[in-house]
Amino acid sequence: MATAETHYTLPLPVFDKPVRLLIVVAPYYKDIADNMVAGARATAAACGAEVDLIEVPGALEVPTAIAMAERLADYDGYVAIGCVIRGETTHYDTVCNDSSRGITLLGLQGACIGNGILTVENRKQAEVRADPNGQNKGGGAAAAALHLIALSRKWAAQTKGIGFKA
Repeated sequence: MATAETHYTLPLPVFDKPVRLLIVVAPYYKDIADNMVAGARATAAACGAEVDLIEVPGALEVPTAIAMAERLADYDGYVAIGCVIRGETTHYDTVCNDSSRGITLLGLQGACIGNGILTVENRKQAEVRADPNGQNKGGGAAAAALHLIALSRKWAAQTKGIGFKA
């Protein structure tokens, strides 16, 4: 049973300069989204990060909004939040796969994104995963973004040069 397993969680990173996070949420299931946002905000606050929030219509629009912010705004990282619950059609598969693919492609281009878009079979699974005092997947997504920001700052401070030092 997956709930009985113990998982290791990295300690939150420590920052010497301010961090700006953008939470992009698809509030289709508003109560689920609100719980995930609460978890993400609490995790961000634990690292002293400043958080802005925008809403988009659905999970498919989350990567597009993040791509626009990456190009046009000044954020260090992003938290993608939403919930897709399996229904009676293949639309579930399309939304899950395409939103995840969009977020992954942005990450491979250097955007620091924590993916908190839940893909579940039913509402009960979503409620358990979204609970900020339970599995706290919103907080986990914020932590993932914060870890990637710390990593990008670490590597950005290093210079490789071309074989000599100035």
